[in-house]
Amino acid sequence: MRFGIVILPQDPWPVARRKWQSAEGLGFDHAWTYDHLSWRSLAAEPWGATIPTLTAAAAATETIRLGTFVSSPNFRHPVPFAKEIATVDDIAGGRMLLGIGSGGTGFDAFVLGQAELTPRERHARYAEFVELLDELLRFEPAEIHGETNTGVRDATDPSNGGISFSGQWYTADHARMVGLPAQTPRTPFVLAANGPKGLALVSKYGQGWVTTGADGATGEQWWEALAALSGRLDDAAEEAGRDPRTIDRYLSLDSGGQYSLESVGAFDDLVGRAAELGFTDVISHWPRADGIYAGSEDVLYEVAASSL
Repeated sequence: MRFGIVILPQDPWPVARRKWQSAEGLGFDHAWTYDHLSWRSLAAEPWGATIPTLTAAAAATETIRLGTFVSSPNFRHPVPFAKEIATVDDIAGGRMLLGIGSGGTGFDAFVLGQAELTPRERHARYAEFVELLDELLRFEPAEIHGETNTGVRDATDPSNGGISFSGQWYTADHARMVGLPAQTPRTPFVLAANGPKGLALVSKYGQGWVTTGADGATGEQWWEALAALSGRLDDAAEEAGRDPRTIDRYLSLDSGGQYSLESVGAFDDLVGRAAELGFTDVISHWPRADGIYAGSEDVLYEVAASSL
């Protein structure tokens, strides 16, 4: 089992730097921050930007993997975002994990004046976002890229060396990247999905799958839904001709109605149940002083000493 921690982008950098460096020193395998412009019950509180936060974290750490939990197409275009991710990955020395989701239906979905999307539209945008990020982040300047079998992108002009595409949701004309990818073949994707179309997308593009479980479910109902979801991922992978064991499985431990760091015992119990379901990675949230994910840093340190 690998262990991750989410550090919300709420603190001034001198405070946040201590947390990112402590996460590494405590032995966490990966550390994440949310990719939102604001978030739910914390919308009125301080909230920093994702990419600058991860850039600073990359410069302040040496070994821990860093990730977005999870990136949203609600307010991003794949061309500038791919360049940002590739740059952070270069600064981090190839330690980035790119969590990607379909985009929530809350604040981020409307803050820029967007029209409300149907679930079908949200998935179509998500699939195109992932496909284009896959192409962009694999890009090496000497390569000449042609049309994909989906027909989303036009053939690239060899004299230009960029990537062009014209899809339902995104368009680019001879986009350029930053150079050789810091990881081969690109920054790993950890894709969020619960439905059949999303799980098929994971099977095609994901090095990892991340889930918060069934919406609204708690307790035993949550765990039962997770078992079913994990089984459906197995089926989707096999249908795609892929060994399900090649997909890392990340679970947000704090999504089933219990905060994982309320005690060492709670943490150990949740991790054990996740392991029984075949999850390879678990993710908790750094304790906050109050509100959601409220807890004591003392418990975090105890967990690190006993479990990591």
